[in-house]
Amino acid sequence: MQRLPDLYIAHAGLKGRGVFTAHDIPAGSLIEICPLILIPGTQAPLIDRTEIYNYYFVWNEGRLALALGYGSLYNHDPAPNARVVCDYESDEIQIEAIRDIGPGEEITIHYRDEEGFKGKLWFE
Repeated sequence: MQRLPDLYIAHAGLKGRGVFTAHDIPAGSLIEICPLILIPGTQAPLIDRTEIYNYYFVWNEGRLALALGYGSLYNHDPAPNARVVCDYESDEIQIEAIRDIGPGEEITIHYRDEEGFKGKLWFE
């Protein structure tokens, strides 16, 4: 696992906890590499009855994934300052800044990184 040294977890209002930075992060910077715990998709009905439901996501080959490190704590924003890059060969995700992020700012991602996505997310 690799992450910038100045990240921290803090209260993010109604979203609960979130990931923040203590120093500037320039656009294009690698913020964190998060290994994944992979879960067979057939176990979804079981984990959907637990708190993990709010943290897992669909991976590839019918599997689900839970990100380690701070990976499961990045909050959603329709206009995020970071993005998720999926590495299917190493079963990791990378969090990358898509614009400059300032000290004290929450690092956010879009949970459905699909061009033009207008649907609702499970928590909306």
